[in-house]
Amino acid sequence: MRKSVFAKPDECTGCGTCELVCTAFHEKKYGLRKSRIRNVKIGDTVRISMTCRLCDKPACVAVCPTDALMQDANTGVIIVNDKRCNGCGWCIQSCPFGVMFFHPIKKVPIACDLCNGDPVCVKDCPEEALEMTTLDAFASMVRGSTVKGLMEATKEAR
Repeated sequence: MRKSVFAKPDECTGCGTCELVCTAFHEKKYGLRKSRIRNVKIGDTVRISMTCRLCDKPACVAVCPTDALMQDANTGVIIVNDKRCNGCGWCIQSCPFGVMFFHPIKKVPIACDLCNGDPVCVKDCPEEALEMTTLDAFASMVRGSTVKGLMEATKEAR
């Protein structure tokens, strides 16, 4: 099963370190709009880092009118052929998670490429909130965390 980068909801503070190290690694300079991982605001107070989920049947690849996107069969990473891309943005609009982005200078989509299997965002997260794992393992961890939180809340209410 493929692995991608997930943020542990109870640990991610939305500090943005992951965005900075991502751009430093890929762009050799800082620029949050060029990051392949982004802090997403949920409601008024929660911020959490999100990146490409490496879908089994990625909508971004399916909708590309120029066949500029393909998915690596082994890693699931979305590969963009800059020369074929016409910058239409259909891939970005089709992403159900909102985690494919438009490079502000190159005018082509960018998505997490897992840093060749060793994501710098995971290594450099000061809260150790990012993890490279499977969707099933992540879902299990989140369910367990939620149940634990509900049990603690129930004890406090008594």
